[in-house]
Amino acid sequence: MKNFKDKVAVITGAGSGIGRGLALELARRGAQLALSDINTEAVADTAGRCEKLGATAIPYELDVAHRAAVYAHAADVRGEFGRVNLVFNNAGVALGADVEDMEWDDFDWLMNINFWGVAHGTKAFLPDLIASGDGHIVNISSVFGLVGVPSQSAYNAAKFAVRGFTEALRQEMRIARHPVGVTCVHPGGVTTNIAVSARGLPDDVDLESLRRGWDALTLTSPGAAAKIILHGVEKNKARVLIGPDARVFDLIPRLLGPAYEDLGVPLYRAGRQAAARFGIAL
Repeated sequence: MKNFKDKVAVITGAGSGIGRGLALELARRGAQLALSDINTEAVADTAGRCEKLGATAIPYELDVAHRAAVYAHAADVRGEFGRVNLVFNNAGVALGADVEDMEWDDFDWLMNINFWGVAHGTKAFLPDLIASGDGHIVNISSVFGLVGVPSQSAYNAAKFAVRGFTEALRQEMRIARHPVGVTCVHPGGVTTNIAVSARGLPDDVDLESLRRGWDALTLTSPGAAAKIILHGVEKNKARVLIGPDARVFDLIPRLLGPAYEDLGVPLYRAGRQAAARFGIAL
């Protein structure tokens, strides 16, 4: 896919962050947009911004955790636009909790969105992408899909699963000679709302301080992330790393192998102390 003009793009989690950044960038490049989010006001705002850029953008309310809802959404998009060329499975949430303390309900909540949401979106739209003759699917993993991090076991589990699922899918599409590119994206720190909306935060956390601290630590804006992702689509890249921090995370297991797990313990302790000064709970 060398350009996005008149391509029909489906984006989940389009109400904010990377999803909104992708919507706006694709609007500038002439794409037609099916935008979804569980937050109806936020996704309607994104759609309005895209329309001001001259794009056709329709907002949908969608909880990607529910399989039937995603399949119904695919049918709605098919009926409205007639085809689908691009799918960005972007919706995601965060949970900070050690395995010992983690509640099953929280674990299920995260996995249902971060992994099953990707699987649902892939399966529901894959026939449309194949039929389009020029399709591409982008699944958002994380740097936590490259390296295990204490207190992030559930997030790690989902993002490693997204990575494996997407890498296998890319090979399957090539084996079957289907006209569908597949890309797995590993963002580093991107300025989004994911930190302040995470589960597992202390009851007394100051969300505004947490937001400022997270924003201070992130290295990439959603708009910049969107441009990097779309460049990866144009080049049909298997893996896209977003930000210099993502490149570091990618190198760690390559250079150190399993030894990074032991070396990471003192670094995590130091990082937790530093994050606490920004009001970030780890």
